Amino acid sequence: MYEYGSGSSDSDKSSSSEYRYSGPFYQDNIGSGTGHRTIGEVPVKKKKSFPRLMMKVVCVALVFGIVASVAFQATNYVGGKLREEDAAAVAQEEPSVVPELEKTVEPQITGGIQTPTGRDVTTIVQDCMPSLVAITNVSIREVESFWGFGWYNMPQQREQTSTGTGIVIGQNETELLIVTNNHVIAGATNLTVLFSVDEGKDGASAVEAQIKGTDASKDVGVIAVPLKDIPAETLSEIKVATIGDSSELKVGEQVVAIGNALGYGQSVTTGIISALNREVTLQNDDGSLLNNSLIQTDAAINPGNSGGALLNMEGEVIGINEAKFSSEYVEGVGYAIPISDVEGIIGDLKTMTIRPEVDADKIGYLGINCQDVTEEISKQYDMPVGIYLKSVVSGCAADKAGLKKGDILTRFDGIGVSSYDSLRERLQYYEAGESVEVTVMSSENGEYVEKTVTVTLSSKEEVEAAS
Repeated sequence: MYEYGSGSSDSDKSSSSEYRYSGPFYQDNIGSGTGHRTIGEVPVKKKKSFPRLMMKVVCVALVFGIVASVAFQATNYVGGKLREEDAAAVAQEEPSVVPELEKTVEPQITGGIQTPTGRDVTTIVQDCMPSLVAITNVSIREVESFWGFGWYNMPQQREQTSTGTGIVIGQNETELLIVTNNHVIAGATNLTVLFSVDEGKDGASAVEAQIKGTDASKDVGVIAVPLKDIPAETLSEIKVATIGDSSELKVGEQVVAIGNALGYGQSVTTGIISALNREVTLQNDDGSLLNNSLIQTDAAINPGNSGGALLNMEGEVIGINEAKFSSEYVEGVGYAIPISDVEGIIGDLKTMTIRPEVDADKIGYLGINCQDVTEEISKQYDMPVGIYLKSVVSGCAADKAGLKKGDILTRFDGIGVSSYDSLRERLQYYEAGESVEVTVMSSENGEYVEKTVTVTLSSKEEVEAAS
C-alpha cells in the first residue's frame, strides 16, 4: 500500500469501506414490475393459425437465402477483379529496396566484468596495481586539552599518523616521483611509502619519501623517493602509470578505483562516471576551503583512497581520488580530480628541488600583514581566492619587490597558495636572503591583473625592526 500525506482514511467514507469498479452498467429495466420493457399500453391483436404462419416463415427464409447467395457471388467477382488490377499495377512499379540490417557486434567477454574494449577489471588491475603506493604520514597536530583550567587548557602538540595513496608518475636520474593529494602529505614530519608490489612480501618495508612540491589550491602534491633506497627487485616490478585524457570522459563510462582504503593496503572498487564538472567545496585541516570542479563516481572512495587512481577501461589514470560525500542518507557519491586539469601543475612540481626544513631562526619573511580571501569572500566581493595584503612592512621583502596593499598573493615559488597557513608552510623551507618568485593579482582600473615579481626574503629581525 502507498500512502501520500495524511489523506482521508476508509472510515471517513459515508457509504462503504471498499470500492470496486465493476465495469459499465447498462440498465435494461425502466419502470417497475416484470422486468419487460414497458412503455405505455400495448394493444391486443387476434391470434393467427399455426400452419399459415409456418408457410410464411419458410417463404421468407427461401427469399433471404437466394438474395444472400447472389450478393456473396457478386462480391467475390468484384473483389477478384480488383485484386488482379492491383497486382498488375504493382508489377509495373520498380521493386522496393529493403535495407539490410547491420549485424550485431557481439562484445568480447574475457572472464570478468564485460567492457567495450574487451578488457576485464582483473586485467586492468594486474597492469596498473604496480603503479600504486601506500603513503603513511606522521605529523604533529595541536589538540585541545581536556582540562578546563589554568595552563592545562592550552593546546597540546601530539604526534598523529594518517594514511593515503600515491601514483607513480615518473622518475629522474635520482628519484622516483609519486603524485598524491596535498592533504595526504600536509604537515608531514615523517613520510614513508610502501610499494604495492611489496605488499605481502616477507621482510618488505616502507621507504622514506620527501615532499618535492605541492599546490594547496588544487589539492595535489608530488613526493620523491631516492632510487638508491629502493631494493633492485622492487624497482624492477614498479610501473609508471599511463596518464589519460579526462576531458574526453562521458557520463556512464565504467571506471576502476584503486587505493589504500582504511590503511589496510591496496583495494579495488568499480563503478561509473556519475557526473562531470561537479563544483565541490572541501575544507582543509587548517580551515581553508577549496572549490574545485571534480569528477563524480559511484565507485567506492573511502578514507585512505585519497591520492589513488581513478582508471578508465584502458587502464589510464583519468582522475586522482580525493573525497566522498559522507552521510547516512547518501551512498555512492565519490569525487576525483580530473587529471587533465592538474597535469601541467604536476609537471611543474616534478621539476622542483626538494628542500629540507630550515632552522626557525633562519626562516625568511615577506613582511606582510594579510587576510585570507576564501571562496565565500571571493564570490561575495568578486575577488580572486588567495592572500589579501592588508599592509606591507616598509623596507622589507614585499615592499622592495613592489607589492602593495590590496594585492592578492596566489603563488609562491610556482606553487599555488590560498591561505596564510599554506604560505607559512612553504616558507619553512626558505631561508632569509633567498630570492623567490611570487605571483599576485593586482587591481588596476577595476580589474585584477596577474603579476609575477622576484622577492628577496627578509629575516625575522629585519621585519620586527621595521614594524
